[in-house]
Amino acid sequence: MNTRERVIQVFLYVVFICYLFLLIKIFFLSRVSISELFNSHRTLVRSINLIPFDSIGEYLSGSTANLKRFAFGNVVGNIVILIPLGVYLPLLKSNTRVIINLLFIFIVSLFVEIIQGLLGIGIADIDDVILNCLGGWIGILGYNSLLFILRDEKKVYTAITVLSVIVGLPIIYYFLFMIRMRF
Repeated sequence: MNTRERVIQVFLYVVFICYLFLLIKIFFLSRVSISELFNSHRTLVRSINLIPFDSIGEYLSGSTANLKRFAFGNVVGNIVILIPLGVYLPLLKSNTRVIINLLFIFIVSLFVEIIQGLLGIGIADIDDVILNCLGGWIGILGYNSLLFILRDEKKVYTAITVLSVIVGLPIIYYFLFMIRMRF
């Protein structure tokens, strides 16, 4: 591996690690701070939905503008948040089949929802798992489409790294540091 390839690899891993921090913030620290999370006097409010498409159906049938705006943000947010993971998985784990990557995304999403339910952080919802998997699948399709267009894994690796640094890193920075973190 030459120096250019090492630099590209380092940039990709730095952006990926920052993305993981963003996921932790969004999934676990967006509704409760770290100090509140482990406070023994915190009131736990658990809400768990195990009925597929129940929350999405409620959002669609909602009549108020605020509910529709929240629903749109929730549905789109749950899809968008794992698109990068779907892109990064084929880059970081070479020679992995799509079904294995989708299974990994499913397990990560399910794990997040279980932790949210156990710790009483937000709502543990099967619809979130479905939407997260859809987002991961879109990311995998994006990676495969780029691979089809460029026809060279090294070019795809470089292109995704450049896009991650130019577009992804500023977005991650904005959500990590510009939006108030609850510590």
